Order: sequence, then structure tokens, then C-alpha cells
Amino acid sequence: MAPLFPPFDPEGKPRFGTFGRIPLRVLIPNLVTLLALCSGLTAVRMAVEDRFELALAAIVFAAILDGVDGRLARALKGTSRFGAELDSLADFVNFGCVPALILYMWGLDEVGSMGWIAALLFAICAALRLARFNVMLDDPDRPPFAADFFTGIPAPAGAITVLLPVYLELVGVPHGSATAPLAMIYTIAIGVLMISKLPAWSGKTLGKKVRRDMVLPLFVLVALFAGLLASYPWLVLSVCSVLYLAFLPLSTLRYRALLADYEAEQAREAASGGAPSDVAP
Repeated sequence: MAPLFPPFDPEGKPRFGTFGRIPLRVLIPNLVTLLALCSGLTAVRMAVEDRFELALAAIVFAAILDGVDGRLARALKGTSRFGAELDSLADFVNFGCVPALILYMWGLDEVGSMGWIAALLFAICAALRLARFNVMLDDPDRPPFAADFFTGIPAPAGAITVLLPVYLELVGVPHGSATAPLAMIYTIAIGVLMISKLPAWSGKTLGKKVRRDMVLPLFVLVALFAGLLASYPWLVLSVCSVLYLAFLPLSTLRYRALLADYEAEQAREAASGGAPSDVAP
């Protein structure tokens, strides 16, 4: 009789008949992902209880943990197929379903069925965005510099920015009769940006190496941002959301410039009879 909970290794292959041990470094990133999932689901409860401040804080905390678990897995050499699938499912719940439910309970319900349709569309776009991301990881035809860009805004950024109407109300912007229809249009627009082909700078290569003279100023800036976020959370999140959306056109221009240089380099290599270069310009 097979054991009720058969052991498995980091690659997801069952070991029937033997009880192997899994390194702790493999489990820690998954535990962080589960903690992020708990935070996202708790945000739904807070929204049901009309405690939107705590709901938003839970979403932000989940987004921070989402940025940590992948880097932690790579740092500990604890990446696995199981962890990747768990992270993708957690992202759909935290940054697709939960923000849509929060927005609907906050004010989208005021426009009736259209508000619910907007929430559904956002959640569906998040699912499609995550599915496309998983497929594109194995694309061999991507240019080397494409690793620095997302195709469409990522799900965590979409979740943070789509909640801008709630931030603005908490800052003091009145919740009038036109707020819900505008929020509905804004929600659909953010969903469309997630599934679009708009290049969004990922920032993955930023901060891998820091100059020695910039270490202390970096610490000061991080401490300053953390202090501002703790003291004026809704204002800081509103400003960050607006700046992120305003930065997207610049990201697109940068991507197109890199693509033009890459294609020109490939054309020169082909004309000279050499193999295409794999080095980013």
C-alpha cells in the first residue's frame, strides 16, 4: 500500500518506498509564498468587514513577499517546479482575485452588473498574464535584453496600481457619484495593460552590484522610503502608482531602441557571414 503522503525531491519526482529528506532551503521560499497567500486571502476578510486600510496593507505585504520568495529561492538554490507552480497560483489569487473583490466591495458594486464585469475582466486578465509569462520563459527566440522587460505590466504591479481609486479616497478625495464609473473604466484599463504587449521595465538587473560609495546613500533612501510609506501609506502608494504608469511610455521607447540596435547588429553579422551575436548591445 502506497504511503498517504509520499515523499518527493526538489524536482517533483516521487520516491516510492524510501523516505528521503528535503533540504530546508527548498522549503523556505515555498513557506514565504504561502505566507503571501495567507496575507492576500486575509485582505478579502478585511474588505468584507469594511476595514479597507488593513485590506490594502495586506495586499502590499503580499506584493513585498512575492518579490522576496523568488530571489530567496535563487539565493538559497532552492528553486523547484513545485515552487514555481505554487508561486503562479498564489499570484493569481493575491493579484487577480483579491484586488478585484476589494474594488467591487469598495465601490464597483454601485454600477451594478457592469462593476462586477469589470472586476471579472481584471481577474481574468491577471490569469492570462500569468499564463503567458510562464509560457514565455521557455521562448528561445527572445533577444537577450528582453529579460530586463516584462510583456505587459506584471500582476503585482497591476494589483497595486488598480487600487489607486481606493488610495485616493483614503487620502481625502471625495467619493462622488462619478467615482464608481471612473473606477470601473480604470480597472478595465489596468487589466488590458496586463495582457498587452507593452514592454514594462522589470528592474531585475538593478541592484545586483552596488558601488561602494553608493551603499550608504542606498540605505538612507530605503529607510526614507520605508518611513514615508509607514507614515503616509496612501499618499505614497498613490504617487508610486501614478509614477509607474507615467514611466511605461519611457520603458517602451527604451525597449524599441534596444530592439533596433539588436536587429541592426544581427543584420551586420548576417551580412558579414558570421553567426548572429547573442550579446546584447
